[in-house]
Amino acid sequence: MIRPFFGGFILLICIFTFSSCSKENTSAIKNENNLMQPKQISYLALGDSYTIGESVPLAENFPNQLAKALNSDSILVSAPQIVAKTGWTTAELLEAIDRTTFRNKYDIVTLLIGVNNQYRNYDIAIFRTEFKRLLILAINFAGVDTKKVYVLSIPDWGFTPFAKKNNKDAAQIAQEIDVYNRVCKEEAEKLNIKFIDITSISRMAKTDGSLIAEDGLHPSAKMYGLWVNELSKKINIYP
Repeated sequence: MIRPFFGGFILLICIFTFSSCSKENTSAIKNENNLMQPKQISYLALGDSYTIGESVPLAENFPNQLAKALNSDSILVSAPQIVAKTGWTTAELLEAIDRTTFRNKYDIVTLLIGVNNQYRNYDIAIFRTEFKRLLILAINFAGVDTKKVYVLSIPDWGFTPFAKKNNKDAAQIAQEIDVYNRVCKEEAEKLNIKFIDITSISRMAKTDGSLIAEDGLHPSAKMYGLWVNELSKKINIYP
């Protein structure tokens, strides 16, 4: 009577040991594979001509340069989904969002909008209301995580050849851009969204013509690269 019990006990120990070893081996392989696979990052860029990259190749606009800059052995940023068009105001971006299909959520969402509101001399109060709506949408696109949303300040186009050619008042444009940016910063900070200043970079074009694209108005790939340098310092893609 003792022998069968003892033999069965030994058998159970062997089965348990084999099972445990198998699980440990599987776990080790899984962990090793996870380390080898880069983290996939999704990116949504919302805006106007400054986001789509008017007058520069698609690969050289700031969303694509940013995605490339963030890539590493452990991070792989997918091709940005860009919802932007030259000339769009906040209202037009809102309308476009209603017509666009999005994924469930994104790891990075950038928002840069408002220059066309300023250019058309639209009511700043209306801009504030529409900008707040865009911020709420951006937060939702980011899976309701405000840390994944980034607002870029509106660039100053007052020193561009286009502005000079059309006898625009650079000082007045700068003043109006500053007012719009105060609104953007105020509303972003109310929601704990990071506000990133690239306006100061855009004003470097006053003494550096290489920062302006061939159309004499929009940023060159070089200027976008400077924006990306600033963005890369502020964007956190790790949990």
